[in-house]
Amino acid sequence: MRVHVVGNVCIDTTFRFDLLPQAGETRNAASHTDGLGGKGANQAVAAARTGAPVTFWAAIGRDANGGWIRNGLAGEIDSACLTEFDLPTDRSTVAVDASGENMILSGVSCALAFDPLAQTDFGDIVEPDNVLVVQANLTPAITEACLRAGREKGLTTIFNASPLAPDGQPRFEAVDIVIVNEGEAQSIAGSRRPEDAAAAIRGLGSGCVIVTLGSRGCLLLGSASVEPVYIAAPKVDVVDTSGAGDVLCGVFAGCLAQGMRQEAALRVAVAASALAVTRVGTLASCPPVDEISFLIKQSETESA
Repeated sequence: MRVHVVGNVCIDTTFRFDLLPQAGETRNAASHTDGLGGKGANQAVAAARTGAPVTFWAAIGRDANGGWIRNGLAGEIDSACLTEFDLPTDRSTVAVDASGENMILSGVSCALAFDPLAQTDFGDIVEPDNVLVVQANLTPAITEACLRAGREKGLTTIFNASPLAPDGQPRFEAVDIVIVNEGEAQSIAGSRRPEDAAAAIRGLGSGCVIVTLGSRGCLLLGSASVEPVYIAAPKVDVVDTSGAGDVLCGVFAGCLAQGMRQEAALRVAVAASALAVTRVGTLASCPPVDEISFLIKQSETESA
């Protein structure tokens, strides 16, 4: 099965600090680097590194940065479906402290202008039994329309409801699997306990709900489950947490597309995410093909 990822791509400039600057403060970074990023691109590459075929639907500017993105993704995924606009290519500034925690500021002109249903042949190309992954980087209306189109076509729809819009509640009626972090789950459901939040989100119309819990792993509440399954994360030395959630989403989708059951796919995804936080960068921190292949084979051996 093919994975279709609808989302955003950008240039990430990452600054590393001992302590993150406060409001009104000027501080010199210990280092800075440029790289490819964006939740959509991160998840598409992570899915592809499981061995699944991936098509990535996103928008870039008709500029040098857009060309750099197209060339950078070409070796990983099918990037022929990148749409070009006469806008600046999207950018993010990522500030990371010594503990690996981060804050991210993004310019998203291309993402907000992108409508794959109106501007591409997305609706004609996707096929039943494929997997569709969508984040919340596009406008809420476009996000919902893509998920509905995927559901109507018979795809397994995965919605990583991040970043949360400050002025609206996401809709989950066309979503088979919701993936959110602990803070997002609390904001959506109004409950501090992750298991209660997962149940509340499922009650909003979704099927399965996954709540990521950082260093504690994640929980999985199936569409018909009474109690969630908790999946622990390996203990690692954290360097940079940016992009770890995207690795989890992408690897999970890629494993599902290759026929793995939800819990087994999520165990591989949690392990891959733990590897990602030991490295610097967003897309750059995604484990390579051989490491993810090892995790998949390890999972298959354990479940045999």
